[in-house]
Amino acid sequence: MRGGRGRWTAAVGLTRALAVEFAPVGVQVNAVAPGYFTSDMNVTLRADDVLYAKVLRQIPARRFGSPEELGSLMVYLVSAASDFMTGETIVVDGGQSAH
Repeated sequence: MRGGRGRWTAAVGLTRALAVEFAPVGVQVNAVAPGYFTSDMNVTLRADDVLYAKVLRQIPARRFGSPEELGSLMVYLVSAASDFMTGETIVVDGGQSAH
């Protein structure tokens, strides 16, 4: 959610632009911006005690999220309960972007 080299801030703008474009035909466009979640993609990082500790210090929750913690959000986004929501990027990062 912060700008800079190697960051995906363009995805926020794209989400908003697509939401405006497709809202008239009843299509909602939202994005989820996850922080660090335990996955096969970061098993090497988590195995390196020094690097893992460095990353954890950047996350106010002091842990990685679990994939299950995204489940309820995804159910909400695909349900009728979110039909009036469009153009939003929901950050799920243990407070890292607020830090």
